[in-house]
Amino acid sequence: MSAAVDPPFNPGEDSIHEECGVIAVLNPREDASRAAFYGLFALQHRGQESAGIASSDTKRVALHKDIGLVAQVFTERDIAGLTGQLAIGHTRYSTTGSSTARNAQPFLIETKHGPLVLGHNGNLVNAAVLRRKLLERGVGLTSASDTEVMIMMLAGAEGATWPERIAACMKEWVGAFSFVVLTREALFAARDPWGLRPLSCGSMPEPEADSAAGAAAATAHAGSAAASESCALRTIGCGGIRDLGPGEIVELCPEGPVSRGGVAPARVQASCVFEYIYFSRPDSVWNGIAVHEARRRFGAAIAGEHPVAADLVIPVPDSSISAAIGYSQASGIPYDEGFVKNRYIGRTFIQPTESLRKQGVALKFMVMPETVRGKRLIVVDDSIVRGNTTGPIVRLLREACALEIHVRLTSPPIRHPCHMGVDMGSREQLIAHRLTVPQIRDAVGADSLEYLSIDGMMGALGRTGGFCTACFSGIYPFDTGEAGCKDGFEPC
Repeated sequence: MSAAVDPPFNPGEDSIHEECGVIAVLNPREDASRAAFYGLFALQHRGQESAGIASSDTKRVALHKDIGLVAQVFTERDIAGLTGQLAIGHTRYSTTGSSTARNAQPFLIETKHGPLVLGHNGNLVNAAVLRRKLLERGVGLTSASDTEVMIMMLAGAEGATWPERIAACMKEWVGAFSFVVLTREALFAARDPWGLRPLSCGSMPEPEADSAAGAAAATAHAGSAAASESCALRTIGCGGIRDLGPGEIVELCPEGPVSRGGVAPARVQASCVFEYIYFSRPDSVWNGIAVHEARRRFGAAIAGEHPVAADLVIPVPDSSISAAIGYSQASGIPYDEGFVKNRYIGRTFIQPTESLRKQGVALKFMVMPETVRGKRLIVVDDSIVRGNTTGPIVRLLREACALEIHVRLTSPPIRHPCHMGVDMGSREQLIAHRLTVPQIRDAVGADSLEYLSIDGMMGALGRTGGFCTACFSGIYPFDTGEAGCKDGFEPC
């Protein structure tokens, strides 16, 4: 056995990862899989480990999924083979279960009610308990994903209709679960009663018609869709976009999304605040709040809380661009781009050698020296998780002869792990759990380093409650029970 050594720097390992995005499309006029494919493209930021699409023509269900990005998993031939007016899609980053082909989604099984396909965004904190119950009943499980637990429970659930079966299972699930379901003849979408993860629905665009009669017919059969973020629905042309309510079940119908009941919303609502800080695309809207505007207000808020004399405000791309604009507008300090980001570093399976990996953040970021040389900089970033990225970024700026470096984080310190579908690592891995803010400043080598307060964050959102802030406060919306590491179900 070799001696333990510090792992080489990985420019992606300090990122916070969301585990997936989902989409469902009903298109009576043409194969729905093509629209699902483009919807998944719009959700690629939510997961880059695997992707899959399942379709149905009401007679046959087809599925294609694999490890990789959406563009790597699907070819024109693959999409052409996914025929039918019904389709669901999924793009994944694993939080329960490792990144292997057997954990890729959607999951497809045969039930007494016919084929059933499910794609899930979130994490069940009671998955271990539910999994044991299934195994004790003799149900065989082939993956290490809580999504398999969900679909197996759905297969055996009581109820005369799929909405009744879905609602029966939702009463047993604890955690975050925004999900889509495909049967041979129908599509459903549902959201957990705490409203932890986003899920939106809307009506598909109407086809062009040559006459008033044709337009009326088209309107009656335009179709509908649901997706993790509104940006994906807008990508495929949807209108009438709205959030699913907490605990709501929606059926996607030709005339548009139709509510099919569900379960009562939880007494305490807990939408994930990190959707606004980091995960969601800037052009998405959730809970009536535009993500770009929320981030801009975060930046303005920390400018008010922690002002500092400087020459330039620069963002760490990409999620901090909106916040840096807000900081600049509020402080009057000019905004500029200080980094070039290689947006394709995550698009290859070719791993760097040890010597290349030691070059660290240069694989992902390059400084524009002419911009930062001799300048006092305010570097705006969304968060620090393990502390492996900020130090190399500061060093790059020092090497480019920046005069001063003041780091501003548009979230409070992350001191507690998330058990609701976000891979932040264990408590011991979180730098803000181990170190004070001055110690973090010294560890990364900045001249100053400050975080946005929880009150400042909520004030920027314009809300006093309704959000989960457990990663900052340690106050979870429910008992997290046996929730553990993402590979907890993997065989030894």
